Amino acid sequence: MSNRITAILVAGALLALAFALNPSPEKHRARITEAIGERSQLQRVLGIGHLTSFASTYHSLGVVSYTTVNEKVTSVGVMGMVFVAD
Repeated sequence: MSNRITAILVAGALLALAFALNPSPEKHRARITEAIGERSQLQRVLGIGHLTSFASTYHSLGVVSYTTVNEKVTSVGVMGMVFVAD
């Protein structure tokens, strides 16, 4: 019985932590700009990352968030980290 309660408490703490660390729209936009700039110097100079991040739409599902541009998922965020799609 004690192991079950511990497991429930740990799962609850992880869920609360995921809600608290869900990346903000600003964090998604900063990571998109950075990732696009890393891929190409020309895109960095032309500001393509800034344009893409400006055009993105932020969506939050509580513990996970994502951004889209033209109905295509651009970035996914979870537990304070943001991953940009290629």
